[in-house]
Amino acid sequence: MARWLVFLLACTAALQLLFAAVAFRHSGPTPQRAVLGMGIGLFLFWIIFGGLLMRMLRRPACRVLQRIPLPWNVTFVLFATALACVEELVTVSMTHTAPLYGVTMAQAHITASSNYWDVILTNSVVLLVPMFCVWAAILARYRVSPTAVFLLWGCTGTLMEMIAGGPRHILEIGMWVFVYGLMIYLPAYSIPDGRTVRPASWWLYPLFVTIPLAGIIPGGILAAIFRHLLHPHIFPPA
Repeated sequence: MARWLVFLLACTAALQLLFAAVAFRHSGPTPQRAVLGMGIGLFLFWIIFGGLLMRMLRRPACRVLQRIPLPWNVTFVLFATALACVEELVTVSMTHTAPLYGVTMAQAHITASSNYWDVILTNSVVLLVPMFCVWAAILARYRVSPTAVFLLWGCTGTLMEMIAGGPRHILEIGMWVFVYGLMIYLPAYSIPDGRTVRPASWWLYPLFVTIPLAGIIPGGILAAIFRHLLHPHIFPPA
């Protein structure tokens, strides 16, 4: 069932990429065209290239991670955080392509800032780390397949985008599930067997989507502290 859902979401994401490419081709040199180009770059580098690379390397990565002399839940959180940082490296790089479209980064961007450290420490990854800790706690108690973790965390990410940018982002669920899900798929795949856990009942899945949102509270506190210390340059709302 989970694999069929991944397939359907992949089809949805592919259609979204196709529509974005058509809109990009027929639009003029405007900020909207630049944002479309950045989004297409995110698709290509993170979802397609990154996703295929993770799929091919998942077994070697699993062996390497399981040799790390740390508790599996610590490794899980650190690896998910690292992948979230890589994803933001892609998005910040895409924001820096704005001049190629004839606009400034203030006019067209897909990150809150052009500074990578401002983005991860005051706006994005800092909020996700406590949520990864929640997932580590869930996986310490329940058996959830890596594919299901991918889908559930992707749905949580879609919810966050809807909260931040409005309900219209539900139409982009295919893209957001892959953007967020790829942060956590390999860490979930690399959890060692032999843990004493119980199978997760289907009725728990909606809770697994919403409970990690509680991590926004400590993450928001950390983000506020970093904003006070770093004085980040944040783009004005589009």
